[in-house]
Amino acid sequence: MTKLARFLPILDWGRRYDRTTFSNDAVAAVIVTIMLVPQSLAYALLAGLPPEAGIYASIAPIVLYAIFGTSQALAVGPVAVVSLMTATAVGQVAEQGTAGYAAAALTLAFLSGAFLLALGALRLGWLANFLSHPVIAGFITASGVLIATSQLKHILGVQAGGHNLIEMVGSLIAHLGQVNAPTLVIGAGATAFLFWVRKGLKPLLLRAGLPPLAADILSKAGPVAAVAVTTAITALLDLGAAGVAIVGQVPQGLPPLTMPDFAPDLVAQLALPAVLISIIGFVESISVAQTLAAKRRQRIDPDQELIGLGAANLGAAFTGGYPVTGGFARSVVNFDAGAQTPAAGAFTAGGLLMASLFLTPLIHDLPKATLAATIIVAVLGLVDLSILRRTWRYSRADFAAVAATIALTLLAGVETGVASGVALSVALHLYKTARPHVAEVGLVPGTQHFRNVRRHKVETAPNLLTLRVDESLYFVNARFLEDMVLSRVGEGGAVSDVVLMMSAVNEIDFSALETLEELNRRLRDMGVRLHLSEVKGPVMDRLRRSHFLDELTGKVFLSQWDAWRELARPAQGGARAAR
Repeated sequence: MTKLARFLPILDWGRRYDRTTFSNDAVAAVIVTIMLVPQSLAYALLAGLPPEAGIYASIAPIVLYAIFGTSQALAVGPVAVVSLMTATAVGQVAEQGTAGYAAAALTLAFLSGAFLLALGALRLGWLANFLSHPVIAGFITASGVLIATSQLKHILGVQAGGHNLIEMVGSLIAHLGQVNAPTLVIGAGATAFLFWVRKGLKPLLLRAGLPPLAADILSKAGPVAAVAVTTAITALLDLGAAGVAIVGQVPQGLPPLTMPDFAPDLVAQLALPAVLISIIGFVESISVAQTLAAKRRQRIDPDQELIGLGAANLGAAFTGGYPVTGGFARSVVNFDAGAQTPAAGAFTAGGLLMASLFLTPLIHDLPKATLAATIIVAVLGLVDLSILRRTWRYSRADFAAVAATIALTLLAGVETGVASGVALSVALHLYKTARPHVAEVGLVPGTQHFRNVRRHKVETAPNLLTLRVDESLYFVNARFLEDMVLSRVGEGGAVSDVVLMMSAVNEIDFSALETLEELNRRLRDMGVRLHLSEVKGPVMDRLRRSHFLDELTGKVFLSQWDAWRELARPAQGGARAAR
């Protein structure tokens, strides 16, 4: 049972489920359901799909994640960034509003789910570590700006378009003369109301004497109130006839059984977008899940999360949805509302199922401007331009990567932005590891410790050069170390021994081994011996399986202090000052 529970976490938490847990999960589900109804409709609009697709994508996927996922609070469903990426990818292969567009969205969800499942089955969750968090934050920030800008056309009631910020802004300016006044009033009013609800309603309700739980539920119901009021006004005043775009007829009933389109040409066109959506979705989801789990001292299994998210996307593909992932806002709400297990998500799915069965006729006159306001208020919370300031202060390389990701996303579009973000993350990692930190060290007087000669007042010996290598050695950075050693020895002086202090080296790959062998030969030709010190056991085991130790001109010392005692010939001037 324990082994099976590893692949089906529901068997673990389900055995401990009790009445108190059920009560907490049910309350959380009510709050999240209230939040999700308008949000799901809005994100479907962002993805270019009928509004019901957002609800469908929030039912089966949530249930499947509850079965296979490991997070106790993660709420799975449509999210803003993935919805935008879906619209971008599917818009390139089909025209919005057609059956082909909806089928392509199903195919995208299937491909994303299959890719995530494959990664989970191969236990490749660690690959997400190669994505720099600042770069991903930059991409999400730029995406938030793009999403908010893309929704202004619905607020203004104009037919603007564009795939990047310049095109969108230019199109909006070109259509300003066509602004629909009733739409603008509704959109601007709903946006202002939702911004106020987000910050001001709960404190007001608490001051009025409402219990914290009731105040929390009512504040989360702000979007529902905006939907209800604007729908009623639109219906009573027949604003649809005045040019206000409305949702229109929404099918009433259970999520349909659907089949993705597996045409080879379509699959080939959507394969790369599916991979990019999967990567961004997984990184966003695992970040949220781990943050929330840490607050309760719980553990998240990244590989099982891949399987849970993969199953959720497959569920969306066969029930009329589109790609989904764990959402930050709804997950935080789920956590704060007291969700104890993934069953809260399943209860939320039940609430959304009731909405699709009984409430869809009520949103016929819902203005699209209200849904656009919901999206704008939600995504502006993702915009964090302070990442530029913080990375500039800490690391110019990180700043350059973040700034490039933001610029490329805004100016070239979301697909180029996410692809460049992935590429820049890998490039940043290679750049940093290609130039490992190597410090020349000396003896701290009166101790057996060795520190950087540029930072501390230490003793050095004219015949001895000791370099502390602070990274593992592999094909990318080994030549850098070789060049540094030869350059330092070539400066002149009486260096007869070089010691590489290997206390921070966890691995030496074959390319690095060959580089060390070549370094040993070149130093031998110069009359200089090469020594190693403080080599870790696993690294030493590998070196013993090669000829390197047999050909080494020097020794392998257990500690740097042992090397110093045997090799150092004190300088005439004593200790060396820090510089």
